Amino acid sequence: MSEEADRDPAPAERPGAGLGPIAIWRQTSLTSKALLFGVFVNRLGAFLQIFLVLFMTHKGFTAGQAGFALGVYGAGHVLGTFVGGWLTDRLSARAATLISMLGSGVLIVSILYIRPYWLILVAILVVSTVSMLNRPAAQAMLAELTKPGQLVMTMAMYRLAINLGTAVTPILGVALVSVSYDLLFWAEAFAAVLYSAIAWKFLPGKPTAEEAAAKAAARAAEKRHGYRAVLADWRYDFYLAAVFLVTVVYCQYLAVLPLAIVDDGLSLWWYSLVVSANAIVVAVCEVPATKYVQTWPLRITAIAGFGLVAVGYGVYAIALIPALLIVGTIIWTASEIIGAPTTFAYPGMVAPPHLMGRYSGAMLTVFGLGNAVGPAVGVWAWSKLGQSFWLWAAAVAVLSAVCARIGMRRPDAEPAKVPAPTPTTDPSTEPAA
Repeated sequence: MSEEADRDPAPAERPGAGLGPIAIWRQTSLTSKALLFGVFVNRLGAFLQIFLVLFMTHKGFTAGQAGFALGVYGAGHVLGTFVGGWLTDRLSARAATLISMLGSGVLIVSILYIRPYWLILVAILVVSTVSMLNRPAAQAMLAELTKPGQLVMTMAMYRLAINLGTAVTPILGVALVSVSYDLLFWAEAFAAVLYSAIAWKFLPGKPTAEEAAAKAAARAAEKRHGYRAVLADWRYDFYLAAVFLVTVVYCQYLAVLPLAIVDDGLSLWWYSLVVSANAIVVAVCEVPATKYVQTWPLRITAIAGFGLVAVGYGVYAIALIPALLIVGTIIWTASEIIGAPTTFAYPGMVAPPHLMGRYSGAMLTVFGLGNAVGPAVGVWAWSKLGQSFWLWAAAVAVLSAVCARIGMRRPDAEPAKVPAPTPTTDPSTEPAA
C-alpha cells in the first residue's frame, strides 16, 4: 500500500468532521433519530441479563445453576451478533431488527412458564441469541445513513443511548421485581415489541433495484463470500484482534479489581467509587469529547484509545492505594472516551456496502467473546500472579494497540473493485456463510 493510501484524511476531506453533537443531531435523519430512540428503549427494558441469577434462585435453582444459566445467556449474545451480521446482509437491517425484537418479545415470556432446568437453558440461549440479532443491524444502518465525517459522533450518540438505558434499567427493574418477576419479563417483552414498531415505521425496507444490483455485482466479483470475505481483509483481522485483546483486558475492572481491592485490605467503597466515576464520566464527557477526537488521525485515536488502557492498568501495578486507584481509573476511563466511538464506527468506515452487517457482526462477536472469556481468564491469572497481574494486563493492552495501529487504515484506502456489468444472478442466491 502506498504512503498516500496509508495517510489519514484531513478533516476537510471528511464532510461534517469537527461539528459538535448538537449540529450533527440537527443534520441527522429522522430514520437515524428513530433508530437511536429504539436502541434506548431496547436497553431500557433489558432486564433479563441483570436479574437472571436472582430469577433462577427465586425459582428454586442453586447459585451454581443460576451462574451457568448466565453463562448460557452470554453465549447467546456472541452467537446472536454473529448471526445478526449475516442476517443484516442477507435480508436488510430492518428485517433483522423486526425478527430480533418481535422474536425476543414473544420468546422471553416463555421463560416464566418453563419448569425443567434444561428447557430453561434452551429458552435462555434462544432468547439471548434472537435479542442480539439487532445489534449489527443497528450499527450497519447508522453507518449507511450517516455522512462519513459524522459517523464517529453518531456512534458516540449510539453508545450514549445504550449507556443511558443501561444506567436506568437496574433501578426500573428493582421497582418491577418488587411487584413480581412476571411484570419484569412482560416489561422487557413490551420494550422489544415497541422497538419493533419503531423499526417497522421508520427503517427503510427492501433496497432499491440499483442498490440490490450493486451489491450483487460486488458479491460476484469476490473470490470469497460471507464471513470468509471479512476474514480475507487482513487489516481488518488485526483490528478484530485488537478489539478482542483490549476487551479481555478492559473488563478486568469488573472481574479482578474488586478481588484485588479486598485482598489489599481496602474498603469496597473505593471499588464502588471508581466504577461509578467511570460510568458518570463516560456518560457526561464522551459525546462532547468526540467533537474533537473525530478530527484526529484515525490511528492516533486508535493508539490513544487502546494504549491508555495499558497505562491505566499499569498504574494499578505500582500499588493499589486510593490515590493510584483513582489516577489509574481516570486514565483507562479516558481510553474509553477517546477510543470507543471510533472503534464502534470503524466497521462502517471500511466495510463494503454488501458486507456492512458482517463487518459489524464480526466486531461485535469478538467484543462479546472478549467480555465472555475475560473475567474467567483474568481471575485465574490474578490468582496465580497476584499484583503483577496488572503488568501482564498492561502488556496485553499494548499488544492490542499494536494490532490497532497495523489494522486500522483510513477509509477507502483500499477501495473494492466492482465490475461494471451487472450480473443476472439473483441476490438471494448468496452463500449463507
